[in-house]
Amino acid sequence: MTLAKQVYRVLLRRSATFALTVIVGALLFERAFDQGADSIFEQVNKEKLWKHIKHKYEEPRDE
Repeated sequence: MTLAKQVYRVLLRRSATFALTVIVGALLFERAFDQGADSIFEQVNKEKLWKHIKHKYEEPRDE
């Protein structure tokens, strides 16, 4: 059986499983896209963000 037929039979045949597949796919895509965008943003702004330069401005705590 081809992959397309198997995917259709398992995930897309019934409305409930189709809706669940769409929702899970959207959540996974959103998570991956968000992490990718954050990674690109940090690479473009390397050494410009507060977490990269805060050691220059914060004083060490005496405890």
